[in-house]
Amino acid sequence: MSTSNYLNRDLSWIEFNWRVLEEAQDTATPLLERVKFLSIVSTNLDEFMSVRFAGIMDQLKAGYLKKDFTGYIPSGLIKRITKRTTRMVTEQYKTFRDISRQLAKEGIIFASYDELSVNQQKLMDTYFHDIIFPVLTPMAVDQSRPFPLVHNQSLYLATLLLKEGDDPEDEPYIAIVQVPSNLSRLVRVPIRTNSKKQEFILLEDLIQRHIKTLFSGYIPLSVHGFRVTRNADLTLNEEGAEDLLEEIEKELRRRRWGSPIRLEVQKGMHPYALALLKEEFEIEENVMEIDGPIDISYLMKLSNVVLGHDNLRFADIEPAYPKEFDVIDDFFQVLRQKDVLIYHPYETFEVVSDFIAQAAEDPQVLAIKMTLYRVSGQSNLIQSLARAAESGKQVTVLVELKARFDEERNIAWARKLEKSGCHVVYGLVGLKTHAKITLVVRQEHDVLRRYVHVGTGNYNDITSRYYTDIGLFTSHPTIGEDASALFNEITGYSAPQHLQAFGVAPTDMKQKLFEIIRNEAKNATEGKPAHIIAKMNSLSNQEMIDELYSASQAGVKIDLIVRGVCCLRPGVVGLSENITVRSIVDRFLEHSRIFYFENDGDPSIWLSSADWMTRNLTRRIELMCPVFDKEIKNNLIRILQITLSDNVKARHLQTNGLYVTVPNPENPRRSQFEAMNIKAWKSI
Repeated sequence: MSTSNYLNRDLSWIEFNWRVLEEAQDTATPLLERVKFLSIVSTNLDEFMSVRFAGIMDQLKAGYLKKDFTGYIPSGLIKRITKRTTRMVTEQYKTFRDISRQLAKEGIIFASYDELSVNQQKLMDTYFHDIIFPVLTPMAVDQSRPFPLVHNQSLYLATLLLKEGDDPEDEPYIAIVQVPSNLSRLVRVPIRTNSKKQEFILLEDLIQRHIKTLFSGYIPLSVHGFRVTRNADLTLNEEGAEDLLEEIEKELRRRRWGSPIRLEVQKGMHPYALALLKEEFEIEENVMEIDGPIDISYLMKLSNVVLGHDNLRFADIEPAYPKEFDVIDDFFQVLRQKDVLIYHPYETFEVVSDFIAQAAEDPQVLAIKMTLYRVSGQSNLIQSLARAAESGKQVTVLVELKARFDEERNIAWARKLEKSGCHVVYGLVGLKTHAKITLVVRQEHDVLRRYVHVGTGNYNDITSRYYTDIGLFTSHPTIGEDASALFNEITGYSAPQHLQAFGVAPTDMKQKLFEIIRNEAKNATEGKPAHIIAKMNSLSNQEMIDELYSASQAGVKIDLIVRGVCCLRPGVVGLSENITVRSIVDRFLEHSRIFYFENDGDPSIWLSSADWMTRNLTRRIELMCPVFDKEIKNNLIRILQITLSDNVKARHLQTNGLYVTVPNPENPRRSQFEAMNIKAWKSI
């Protein structure tokens, strides 16, 4: 075990992805849901490789030799990552084969062409010639045709060919064929006569079977799949960009040409083809031989295409519409009387859409201001904002163009909003705007009243069904004033102001958190009640960890709920023995950020968009909002208590950096399933 007081961020992330893989291996989870977790392992690893691993490779190439605060230099870290991810992929495909066998017992079969009946083969032949063949483009590689552009994380077939009549000992020809990404990789095979089995064949297997139709006059010697992962991290020159939108569009085009950092090849690839690919992409070390289909992220769609078999899925849940707004459907009337807490996905995101829709239609609403980081492809929010602007309201939308891998969608939304008359702002130079906040200004008799929604997650109706997030509706005047000041700072030249309630990164959030943590430490040393509960996605900022270590040494009890990366090492005698860390990976993605501080018996509770990572605290506009309403405080405490009581899906971080489950079969408690019973956490 490392002697460092800190766990490495990237190795901690790998441990998180292992926890996702364990969900795919959990036989207590419905089979088609296990398939989804297996898919998530792939998509997670793709992003990690294209961003985090690519960044470490850049450091290595630049000759960077300085150790990070966890004691690693780039070369040593790359070796550890490669070893762990290679083992993870091996285990992932072992799990894939096991799940495939179990699916086959249920009549859901991944078939090869040779396993099909004669009639099924004929139908698949027709499908290939009518649907697949017209969109294929074989690309030869020779002296007159250089190696073509291989797109990032696209699947290709490397084909070795021998010209008919040539000597078999001659050097083979090579060509590549891109597997079309606009066709489903899972091809449903027509059902056999008198059979209820559902069979699927992979798109690349059909292409491979018919590869000779693409190369008349040649004999295929071998056909194997491969995929390249490129450096996909955008490097923007914001200072020199006259138009940030155009600059990001340029970078998105450059992303296709990012330097290759990982090569995946199908097991058994011909040595000649493999050597050529490694030479072309200048990759020697990070080459993964895949014993199965390359890139099994397509499995995410399996549950949607399998007919029936509801017993192999989680039971559907119908998110509740908050009762506070169900009795009285006027949001403004309700919020003048009380604040309202929303807990997604147990309560529907429709309430947020309806709030914006009412504000858009209400003639007394003068202005709507909103931040958008990630929105869905068919967002009702965008339509409401456009209608509001078209009706003459002042609508200001801060669209974050630098939301990784959502840049293109956000550019499209920004243009649509601008055409509707909205004021679209792209944020501040050098900072991503990650705060989630909406401000509605309404004329009520002789006064202006502000209504605010603050969230821990994105304004995205799709992800709100799968992510656990908190939303707070309020008309508290202090929060309203701070919201106005925050938008003025982001959209104008207003200098950072002294905010009454909010903590805002990068200006004062970190320092405010330090002061609150130090106050808990002071209370502990004076024998007063001192307790911190912090729920977040990631914890990796060294200064923040050191503050928590100091509080632990002072006697503060600290319970951390960190879904993903955690660089804090708990349970170290004399340093962190008062700190526990647990991670919950379950049906929904834990995403809410809730911070609880005992404060000598008068708890302070905060909702935030920010994890305790360096990027969130220093390079993003983030928001931390206090909760004033006593009833909502109690509701949030109950949510935290339910989460801390989980002994089914919670895994506890050990001092050595590994995670273990602490089950209690006599009294099993699964926090997400308990939260589905809204009465368990919400007082109405």
